[in-house]
Amino acid sequence: MNVYPKNDNMKTLKHFFGTMLMACIPFAANAQFMMLGGGNPARQDSLRKIAAADYADMLAKVGVGQPREGRQPNSQDESKHPNYDELIANPYPFYPDPLVTESGKKVTSAKMWNKVRRPEIVRLFEDNVYGRIPDNVPGVKWEVTNEEKKEFAGKPVVVRYLKGVVDHSSYPAITVEIQANVVYPEGKQNLPVIIEFGFGGGDPTRSRAGSVSWQQMVIERGWAAATINPSSIQADSGSGLTNGIIGLCNKGEHRQPTDWGSLRAWGWGLSRLIDYLETDKTFDATKCAIEGVSRYGKASLVAMAFEERIAAGFIASSGKAGAAGWRRDCGESIGNIVSNEEYHWVCGNLIKYGTDPMTENDLPVDQHELIALCAPRACFISTGSWNGDKWQDVVGSFISASKASPVYELLGYKGVGTDLFPCMDNGLMEGRLTYRQHHGGHEAGPNWPFFLDFFEREVVNQSTSDSLRSIQ
Repeated sequence: MNVYPKNDNMKTLKHFFGTMLMACIPFAANAQFMMLGGGNPARQDSLRKIAAADYADMLAKVGVGQPREGRQPNSQDESKHPNYDELIANPYPFYPDPLVTESGKKVTSAKMWNKVRRPEIVRLFEDNVYGRIPDNVPGVKWEVTNEEKKEFAGKPVVVRYLKGVVDHSSYPAITVEIQANVVYPEGKQNLPVIIEFGFGGGDPTRSRAGSVSWQQMVIERGWAAATINPSSIQADSGSGLTNGIIGLCNKGEHRQPTDWGSLRAWGWGLSRLIDYLETDKTFDATKCAIEGVSRYGKASLVAMAFEERIAAGFIASSGKAGAAGWRRDCGESIGNIVSNEEYHWVCGNLIKYGTDPMTENDLPVDQHELIALCAPRACFISTGSWNGDKWQDVVGSFISASKASPVYELLGYKGVGTDLFPCMDNGLMEGRLTYRQHHGGHEAGPNWPFFLDFFEREVVNQSTSDSLRSIQ
């Protein structure tokens, strides 16, 4: 088993302990800080009231009372703490079978998967977890706002800044402009593209002295590196649900229980960026990957599951609503996700499964089936160490990958190949679906070289017809 990346050296790995924690987190914290009122008490109070009113409206529409409280790791009441004891982490051990249809028939062929079972699972996730994208989503017109030529990673590169202007003629009161950038080797064509859910607008060639950014690693391989800013598509807050692309489609009104949440909206924005890549011969849009960490890890998996043009996904520390199963009791809980602080990520209907008398076990789907929707495309599930990333349920993410593997195998590709949890830093890297727990914390960092090797093997070095042969 090849568990060591081709570019595994201390210079490369040094990036992960410096840049990822010291550079990325401040950008994320600042964006979230501004979104929640920017230190202005009056503004913060106003946004809290807007979110509270929206949350109350959704509870009433779903027809439930107050959901169960989520896990509180900092509470003085130990009964509210998250569980990390594996002996009691599986209160609901029986998961839906991704290869059995709603009518009880066993799925025995790729055709039956694609024509019958996959559409069933998509509908169940749309109705119960992530919501439906409305039919009236307006179009997007992309503009190049700036373009610069630079030297980066020892190569001449072009840095292109993009703005996707959403048609708001149906409701002029709301404006949505998607922010993205892409850096690529100058003079090249048909470049594979690695896209990150991050914070567009900054200089992607900037990195701390002595560190190696993920963009530099991508450029060194001769590919393109892009970033799309999710908050420019839809705010990461309940107070923003009547704005952004969701608010635009609803003309400023509150959502219905099956309407899309922020995770699905961010995925919609990514699809529009792929539309743009398809128009430029510089890029090979059939060989693009999405990467994200934490809430953006959730968004990356959701985007890949629903958007079949995404060739690969690097799903890092995604937890509940990402790779970790709802039926697990480890780390964060469904109560956290459907609380007034995070409900905007998902559709309103999910709230009922976090409210008595219903439980997670009543959900007709679970997250291994979201991973299964990615099949047969290349999917890399990444978690950090037990101590550094346990809130995200590192074991639960592996269990989901293991339970999704039979779908990959049905379609002619190897999954993770075992239901035995692997040792840290010993990835299950041989299949089209992989899992690797790195030694770091809540980050993608130490797994970047491994993912890039995986992407090169499973996407870059494969013909388009081969990599997509089981999707048809």
